[in-house]
Amino acid sequence: MSTALRDLEPRALWRHFHALTRIPRPSRHEQRIRSFLLAFGREAGLEALTDEAGNVLIRKPPTPGMAERAPVVVQGHMDMVPQANADSPHDFTRDPIETLVDGEWVRARGTTLGADNGIGVAAMMALISEPDLRHGPLETLFTSNEEVGMDGAF
Repeated sequence: MSTALRDLEPRALWRHFHALTRIPRPSRHEQRIRSFLLAFGREAGLEALTDEAGNVLIRKPPTPGMAERAPVVVQGHMDMVPQANADSPHDFTRDPIETLVDGEWVRARGTTLGADNGIGVAAMMALISEPDLRHGPLETLFTSNEEVGMDGAF
């Protein structure tokens, strides 16, 4: 993990966010992040599937005694706005995001950070990874191409 993010709390959130910064994910180029999230869910033993729009759904069954609770769905989008400084050679379809901590801010060097909605996706990953959380049925929905038309939401 980037030394810039290593000591930030909560650690699970920043560990997942760092992993996301390594995966190029501009709109309409989401196959790698989609595959990453599907593998993440399946490796955790959870149901993970995708649909025709390219969305990813990961379902986590309720913890014992919580099956009667109403299901909770948390949604975030996978793509990011790909903007680089004029002097940056960054290729958003190929290059990872270089993060840095600047005082109390997390930033990217020469590009957008991808925190919209990368931090939401990281929070969702941390949520479904938390072993001590008591919960009813939990679904995390990662939608596609939000930045260019909300394609996955419709």
